[in-house]
Amino acid sequence: MTTASNANPALLARREGGVLVLTNNNEAARNALSPDFYLGLTAALKDAATDPAVGAIVLTGAGGHFCSGGDLRRIATRRDQPLEKRRELLEGLHDLVRALRDCPKPVVAAVEGAAAGAGLSLALACDMLVAARNAAFSVAYVKVGLSPDGGATAFLAEHLSRQLLTELCLTGDRVNGERMQQLGLVNRLAEPGDALAQAIALAGQLADGPLQAMASIKSLCRAAYDNSLEQQLDMEAELMVQAQATPESAEGIAAFLEKRPANYLQLRS
Repeated sequence: MTTASNANPALLARREGGVLVLTNNNEAARNALSPDFYLGLTAALKDAATDPAVGAIVLTGAGGHFCSGGDLRRIATRRDQPLEKRRELLEGLHDLVRALRDCPKPVVAAVEGAAAGAGLSLALACDMLVAARNAAFSVAYVKVGLSPDGGATAFLAEHLSRQLLTELCLTGDRVNGERMQQLGLVNRLAEPGDALAQAIALAGQLADGPLQAMASIKSLCRAAYDNSLEQQLDMEAELMVQAQATPESAEGIAAFLEKRPANYLQLRS
């Protein structure tokens, strides 16, 4: 069943078993971003974080496009606003990127069509990315005289040389799903029209897993790019000794020794 998330028409929500599918619903504008979408997605992620029935999340877009980025008509009205106000409005996007990063549940992006500008940022902010072969990714800001936001340069820099990062940002050229996979930015490549189904299948595989352990794994993976080896060893040690005393590890180890599938769903209340 598909419903408007929290009565917000900018975001549709439905459940596929333990997977919560969240859809950017601004089809007429190729799912350009809006304050309603920021608020709706942030609230949905917060609710999902504490919902034991949700094991993983898929983020996608309606009508064959993931997200065309910021609404240029809205952005054009900001030129006469004070700098502090413009920064306040931009933080709506950045708070959403932080919400995706900090969500303890795995978040998988399903990208068909365009993922441009801030839409690219949101796709890369997810934990994993499934893309159609012909999806079009672009750091499109330069095309309209703007510079990147939403963490686009940070996410791309995790994979690209400075020269290639600079080329993509200065040209705004489109890169298809196949090339993005070659660059290490896409986890699964799908035929056109099949990205959402593949993303739900991947998320479904994760949704039955140990939620506490997966939240710790997400934290470790995020920190690994900034921490020194000593800092990462300390973080790994802290989370490992905590995990050794959880019901999840008791079930996982028992299942391994008894040669049966682990049942983590029984541990959720």
